[in-house]
Amino acid sequence: MSRLWRRPARADLLAVGVYLLLGALVCGNHWADIQGRVSSHLPTDNSWFEWLFSHGAYSVRHLTNPLFSDRQNAPDGVNMMANTSMLGVTLPMAPITILFGPQVAYVLYLVVAMAGTAATSYWALSRHLVTSRAAAFVGGAFLGFAPGIVHHANGQPNFVSNFLLPIILVWVLRLGEPGRWLRNGLILGLLVTYQIFINEEMLLLTALACAVIVPLWAAARWRRLRDQAVPFLLALGVGGGLTLLLAGYPIWFQFNGPQSYRSLQGGIFHSWGEDVQAFVTFARDTLAGSPEAEQTIGMTEQNTWFGWPLVIVAVLAAGLLWRRSLAARIATTVGVLFAVASLGPQLRIGGELTERSGPWSLIPPDLPLVEMMMPTRLSLVTVGAVGVLLALAWDAVATAAATRPATSVEPDRSATAAQPDQPTRSAGPEGPADRPGRRWLPVVGYAAIALALLPLVPRPLPVQSVEPPPTFITSGDWRPYVPDGRTLVPVPIPSNVHGLSTLRWSALTLHEFPVPGGYFIGPGPEGLGQFGAPTRPTAALIYRVMDGVEEPITGEQRAQAVEDLRFWNASVVVLGDHPSADVLLPLMTDLLGPAQRVSDVWLWDVRPLVG
Repeated sequence: MSRLWRRPARADLLAVGVYLLLGALVCGNHWADIQGRVSSHLPTDNSWFEWLFSHGAYSVRHLTNPLFSDRQNAPDGVNMMANTSMLGVTLPMAPITILFGPQVAYVLYLVVAMAGTAATSYWALSRHLVTSRAAAFVGGAFLGFAPGIVHHANGQPNFVSNFLLPIILVWVLRLGEPGRWLRNGLILGLLVTYQIFINEEMLLLTALACAVIVPLWAAARWRRLRDQAVPFLLALGVGGGLTLLLAGYPIWFQFNGPQSYRSLQGGIFHSWGEDVQAFVTFARDTLAGSPEAEQTIGMTEQNTWFGWPLVIVAVLAAGLLWRRSLAARIATTVGVLFAVASLGPQLRIGGELTERSGPWSLIPPDLPLVEMMMPTRLSLVTVGAVGVLLALAWDAVATAAATRPATSVEPDRSATAAQPDQPTRSAGPEGPADRPGRRWLPVVGYAAIALALLPLVPRPLPVQSVEPPPTFITSGDWRPYVPDGRTLVPVPIPSNVHGLSTLRWSALTLHEFPVPGGYFIGPGPEGLGQFGAPTRPTAALIYRVMDGVEEPITGEQRAQAVEDLRFWNASVVVLGDHPSADVLLPLMTDLLGPAQRVSDVWLWDVRPLVG
């Protein structure tokens, strides 16, 4: 059996089990009250992704087009391909969402995504790069649970869903295998297509990394690989063609379908670079981290946040392994290159924006694709490079320890035999690990790596309690009031700022009724992308009142409310036990007249008003 597909050993299964356990512990605060808690760091994103799991369930249950949804932003809807829809996850998990609800599906997926990324990284490292399973385990654990990955688990599971990326990278490097260009090209095309429906941005980052890795790898081994250039290009063409065939229409829909957009207003992401100090800072959700660090550097994405011990170990590993390992040279080059690129158009140090220009200042802000990229996320490639360096460093220490005489641990001969081209070391008395004064080098090496990683062990993700939807919503009492083709209008109107709780009404009922507004990216003025729906006058009035603005209601505003309800194709307006209900109830009564008390909500049946 080939090394690529050999049967998992007990150590492999143990590694996967540990990864799953660690993922469950990271999500421990969610499990304690899975129905009543959301991320306290990104509660709106948490609710958005619960809504996405419901979208997958609704699409499967009603056999609707998953590329578009009319259940949010009524009556215009949402282009799901133009948003972080994760259809490659939400559609297969539809049965779990239908049976147990989107909250369970969301948290369960977080666990599987982190553990799955660690497991596929372990597979790639153990089968292709290192001989020590312990080294592969360390590298896999870091790649699945690095501070930047765990940070994104606070409401952004699409950036935790990296389990296909190590496999894609392996297959890119296998494309030149003689006689297998068709098979390898087809497999790569399937992998890339699936990743498109999980996270296009991470796929783009992987492609950029491959654009650096492949030339470096080929240049270093050109004499051995030059005969593989033709099969590589043929396989690449097959993979690209298959991807275009399978994902061509969804990608066209993303940029040309209803509610699509070309770019974001003001290029808001283009200026978000990684803070230089962030590289040596401990992330909040690690054993050594604290919320105070966020206040110092700023509430930015914690994509690197390695802490200074790991930065020192990574630099030492790169220096010590540079001459003896091609993989170390490539990982170091890629890591440094993407770390520099992640600094953005203007350098930020310790939370302060400096006058010094960064590398992105050389890139036009309106360049296609680049305009919607966030520079700081390029550092996620650096995370991958550091994970590879850690695995190589541990493997080098394990190799040194294995060359000692009988007092040392017997090396893993099966793994070594699986790599006939792997250079071996003499185990005789003159071996480097056995020279006087060097007996403790393996212990020092293991200790240095362990001490650099120990502060980065993740803590359970922080959560906050969230009020459940009204019984009127969850019990189905709304059904007589909302016939097909009409909209239930929650108060406040769902949005990324004011309508977190009412957006969850739609998510937790599996999209059984459409709602206006919402949290998504759609076209705004001049077709440029913006967060949320264009704010209707009545929605803006509701938000102002919630923010403490007092203003008398005019007849013009009452007429506008009816016009907005007509635009939304409203059937009923519903106000639950919202924290701002004491100001919202008088407001809505002034606009629409007296409300009915139905179950645990205030309800305005507006069908007579809107026709």
